[in-house]
Amino acid sequence: QVQLIESGGGLVQPGGSLRLSCAASGRTFSSYAVGWFRQAPGKEREFVAALTWSGGRTYYRHTVKGRFTISRDNAQSTVYLQMNSLKPEDTAVYYCGADPEEGTVVAGHCSSWGQGTQVTVSS
Repeated sequence: QVQLIESGGGLVQPGGSLRLSCAASGRTFSSYAVGWFRQAPGKEREFVAALTWSGGRTYYRHTVKGRFTISRDNAQSTVYLQMNSLKPEDTAVYYCGADPEEGTVVAGHCSSWGQGTQVTVSS
C-alpha cells in the first residue's frame, strides 16, 4: 500500500479554478493507478477521474470531462487534479485513491485512500 495526502482545496467562485495535489509515499507508487473521487453532503462517494501508472490512459466522469484534468509526476510521487470552470455542484470533499489495478481504481475500490480535501464552489 501507499500513503496519500491531499491538499489544495478551498473556497472558489463559480467559474474559477483550483488544483488539487495528492502526495504519495511508498516505493511502489509509480506502479499504481490513481484516481480522484468526491463526496458531497448526503451523497455517496463518486468517481471523478483516473490515470494509469504510466499516464497513458485517463478516465473522466462525464460531468467533469473537458473541465478537469488528471496528471501525475512519478518522480515527485504526486498526482494532480486541475479543475477549471468550477460549478456549485462540484462542491464536495475530494479524495485521492490508488491501487495496483486500473480497473479497481475506476470502480472506486482502491486499496489506499487519502483523508480528503474540501472544495467549495460558491459566490
